[in-house]
Amino acid sequence: MKSVITIGRQYGSGGREIGRLLAEKYDIPFYDNELLKAASEHSGIAEEFFIENDEKPVNSLLYMLSTTYSQDTLPFNHQLFLAQFEAIRRIANQGPCVIVGRCADYALKDKKNVVNVFIHASMDARLDRAIKVYNIPAKKAEEYILRKDKQRAAYYNFYACRKWGAVDNYHMTIDSSYIPYEECAEMIAKLVELRESCGC
Repeated sequence: MKSVITIGRQYGSGGREIGRLLAEKYDIPFYDNELLKAASEHSGIAEEFFIENDEKPVNSLLYMLSTTYSQDTLPFNHQLFLAQFEAIRRIANQGPCVIVGRCADYALKDKKNVVNVFIHASMDARLDRAIKVYNIPAKKAEEYILRKDKQRAAYYNFYACRKWGAVDNYHMTIDSSYIPYEECAEMIAKLVELRESCGC
């Protein structure tokens, strides 16, 4: 296996778990929050800044200006994005891996050995996962899910300059509430293997 697999996902759709299953299947590195640590180590910016701003949108021009140290310095949130962007490209150059979120499909758009996947699910399935796995209070779960999706979409749309979740950005989209996560991972693996076998 020589491909880099990127996974975009709705909150609560199991995209992280599906990505981890793929990484385990092929015994390749898996990057989700691990990417934040990699970006921190290489950039010298403290990891807590990456965690605090993880996949959060730029809210306004005023916010951008308020985080600028000088006229010659990029806004801090832009510095964080560029550090992650560089980390993604550096990691992908090291060999096959699975990368979750953080505009990875955009960062690697000029590379041929990349398979981009988007995982979505029904609201009922996402509510169930949010409550049982992430311990979100039931009364607040739907609002929380919608807010997280809105943040991810705004972040992606701003930095990638295209629409989060739009089918044109991905080689495969999967409804993870329709089949088990293990089968979702197998479907992605089959796509990767077919693509590699035909020399694409």
